[in-house]
Amino acid sequence: MAGRTDCQMPDVTLLGSENTDYLFEYSPSVLEAIDNLHTERDYFVKFNCPEFTSLCPKTNQPDFATLYLSFIPDKKLVESKSLKLYLFSFRNHGDFHEDVINIIVNDLIELLDPRYIELWGKFTPRGGLSIDPYVNYGKPGTKYEKMAEQRLLYHDLHPEPIDNR
Repeated sequence: MAGRTDCQMPDVTLLGSENTDYLFEYSPSVLEAIDNLHTERDYFVKFNCPEFTSLCPKTNQPDFATLYLSFIPDKKLVESKSLKLYLFSFRNHGDFHEDVINIIVNDLIELLDPRYIELWGKFTPRGGLSIDPYVNYGKPGTKYEKMAEQRLLYHDLHPEPIDNR
């Protein structure tokens, strides 16, 4: 199989651009998708974002997190530079941790229509309390819906030691 050509990626406008705009307000329109060339099999794509920031909606204090995003694509993949710029757009966005995580998953479901997706936000403590919301989604009426239910029930059954916060 040969590599992709530019004409096979007409909707990819950010990757390779020398004029990157960093948007400081929530901007789901920056997300771009590319075709999944391997729809015949299930596989996970995982992104880790150790420098995610958003704002508390009440105090405007910054909230910092590591985000763990995993999904099983169907017909589309998220283009990674657009994902980076999208996550950066939360920098001045005020919302609670749980809301931010759900907003991101909702936007990615709309963009990708994945078979399965999950996002775990591990926020650093403020006031001695950390909040680690987890959300997932499996395409309704498929085995992925059942997978989402099982992963939600057992996602934190064996939590890792917390030694980095």
